[in-house]
Amino acid sequence: MIETRPIPAFDDNYIWLLTEPPGRNAVVVDPGDADPVLETLAAEGLRLTAVLVTHHHADHVGGLGELAQAFPGLAIIGPRDPHIQGLTQQVGEGELVTPAGLASRFTVWEVPGHTATHIAFLGDGCLFCGDTLFAVGCGRVFDGTFEQLSGSLRRIAALDPATRLFCAHEYTLANLGFANWVEPDNPALRSRARADAARRAHDLPTVPSDLALELATNPFLRTGEPQVIAAAERFAGAGLQGHAAVFKALRQWKDAEYD
Repeated sequence: MIETRPIPAFDDNYIWLLTEPPGRNAVVVDPGDADPVLETLAAEGLRLTAVLVTHHHADHVGGLGELAQAFPGLAIIGPRDPHIQGLTQQVGEGELVTPAGLASRFTVWEVPGHTATHIAFLGDGCLFCGDTLFAVGCGRVFDGTFEQLSGSLRRIAALDPATRLFCAHEYTLANLGFANWVEPDNPALRSRARADAARRAHDLPTVPSDLALELATNPFLRTGEPQVIAAAERFAGAGLQGHAAVFKALRQWKDAEYD
């Protein structure tokens, strides 16, 4: 079974480190910066054997070249996307990946929306979802579409509620503020806000979260809930039909008035 831990990078990124003790091999997910990865590996006596990439944004792929130089033969696995240089294996929907150096196997999910070619890696009860889903939030729509991102989130929402969700940013407290705009009377949201604020006060990460908690608190996964629909309709100034329409209104509201 894999062990996971975050390597902080930039102001609010997490590069996920995967190991299977007692082995000394390691895999990282979305290394936007090589330096903190190299420092962690050296401090812990680990050897990097593979990299998993979810999408093409620079804060997720910026360290690939330096890591490939430091570890000749490094396996670098990511989506079929011409924006990403240095991949040794391009993968898509339904393909199975066993990263070099680990026994754990992951299924590739295509989860477009944040970007058109965004993928996630599902395995061992974990989903490494990049910027598709955040704790209490989701990514902005860049070169994908609102409809794509809504569909990707609905797909994630149907996973086992115990699934652990590994996003790539520490945005939780900010996202809680917007969620409170949407559902000010949600008791699960108030409880989560207290718990996550306490973690950040001690400089602890708020992620990974689990899907059950996201289903109870994340407005972008709650687009069928009456209070969420009503809030989205107030912003839109019109009635909204279906998850995709509610999602689009919520995302546009957050983009325009909160972020």
